Amino acid sequence: MSSRNNPFEELEQLFDRMSRQFEEASRSWSSGTPFASRESEDESMALDLVEHDDEYVVTVDLPGFEREDVDVRVTDSTLKIAANREQAVDEEDGEFIRHERRHRRASRSVRLPEPVDANAVTARMRHGVLTVTVPREDVEDSTRIEIEEA
Repeated sequence: MSSRNNPFEELEQLFDRMSRQFEEASRSWSSGTPFASRESEDESMALDLVEHDDEYVVTVDLPGFEREDVDVRVTDSTLKIAANREQAVDEEDGEFIRHERRHRRASRSVRLPEPVDANAVTARMRHGVLTVTVPREDVEDSTRIEIEEA
């Protein structure tokens, strides 16, 4: 567990929630078909970030996405997840009465509180749930400095 508290952490979480709510609201305000805005804009994905002694575990629900549709990257202390599913086309004789399955994109970036070991990150996906394990980088808490005689 980290003994340092970030005084801006709650404020950052509030801004993240507000941003997601504005994105969701803007989709419902767009004109045209009910799914018009979803074709061109990225959707945000909700995630859980859990801190353990030596790692962070991020869990994301990605229903309808396959493992090949998901891209996970770690840069500095930022975890980036992007998912992209092509439009499903059923080839049948006849006309659609209802056609709602479309191209779908979702993405999310989350800044991790401490430096991480990007080379040791693992990810697995099962039944539409992505779990990413991000080990913390080994950083010594303090180093004793010898004082020289002047």
